Amino acid sequence: MKNVFCCFVCIALLFSFPVGAVSETPETPLEPYVSAVSAVLINADTGAVVFEKNSREQRAPASVTKIMSALLTLEAGGLDRQFTVDSMAIRVEGTSMGLREGDIVTRRILTQGMLLPSGNDASQAAAVSVSGSIPEFVKLMNSRAAQLGLSDTRFANPSGLDADGHYSTAYDLGVLAIAALSNPDFAAICKQQVIKTEYGNPPYTRWLQNNNKLLHLYEGVFGVKTGFTDNAGRCLVSAAERDGITLIAVTLKAPDDWDDHMRMFDYGFSVVQNQLIDYDLSDTFIEIAGSTTGKTHAAVRLASYVSMPLTNTEMRLVEIEISLVPFIYAGFEEGEQVGLLRLYYNGKLFKTAPIVTAESCDNPTEKLRLTAALQQFWRRAFF
Repeated sequence: MKNVFCCFVCIALLFSFPVGAVSETPETPLEPYVSAVSAVLINADTGAVVFEKNSREQRAPASVTKIMSALLTLEAGGLDRQFTVDSMAIRVEGTSMGLREGDIVTRRILTQGMLLPSGNDASQAAAVSVSGSIPEFVKLMNSRAAQLGLSDTRFANPSGLDADGHYSTAYDLGVLAIAALSNPDFAAICKQQVIKTEYGNPPYTRWLQNNNKLLHLYEGVFGVKTGFTDNAGRCLVSAAERDGITLIAVTLKAPDDWDDHMRMFDYGFSVVQNQLIDYDLSDTFIEIAGSTTGKTHAAVRLASYVSMPLTNTEMRLVEIEISLVPFIYAGFEEGEQVGLLRLYYNGKLFKTAPIVTAESCDNPTEKLRLTAALQQFWRRAFF
């Protein structure tokens, strides 16, 4: 029998148990062929690299730059406030959402214009709206890149046009995509194949078409951004979800980017699985106080099954930590929470799960009925 005693609330004594190694599957899937010069596939839940090819090599990112521009525009707020576009900002070469001098827009509409038709005019108009000028917005872009730890990224403009000192890597762009998708407005916009909106002078109905063909080519894809210049080649950042697992794929200078991403996702979903965490609590008990039946200890269990979206290799980086209250007063039902299981991946808290009583205990002494009720209240507040 394993008795676990730990002090309640502030001074909980914790125990760490590394998860046992998981054996490799007999038939490990072959890594995918990708045409891209640089590529990466990232587990969005853990940040772990599932597949990579020259993922830290600095390259021109083309219009996937607009992931950062769109994110900063959305974070600036005032998304539905109308204003007139800056007449100089919209004078830019390349792809466009069709802005003209005097057009009335909002920051939300400009973000839609960046993420769907990849409007360079939209990114520059948004830059002036947010920061007052394009150079000041570029400073903001680089400041945010540093904050996100994008050590191999430097922006020179908000649109992604080729320029000296404008570069990123497949890995950095994958990290940026994870951050951008955590913004609900960004996630909602980039997954749309078409958006009906209104802008102009006076505003009138427009339809913005998304350049990302993966949205209808591969089930589960919900973003993120395409890009192309003669120098950068075809660039693509995409995200896909299946069975609660989210993967981010990035390719830079890829002649066959659509197929590259589909092959990468096929590979990723074959090796990243919802791994069941089956921690054995069958020999763990909690002391019972105040019982009139002579029962001194109660069994505990996990409240429900727990899983983590990991590869077999990643499972070796998982540690389990449990904490339990030192005792429970008699008069409790099965399923009362008495502890917490914490799952750490690579040293960082990833998920928690309640530990509950696996049985009930009646007949507390009359003197302890109120005390038991108070303890139950504090347990629920603590966990």
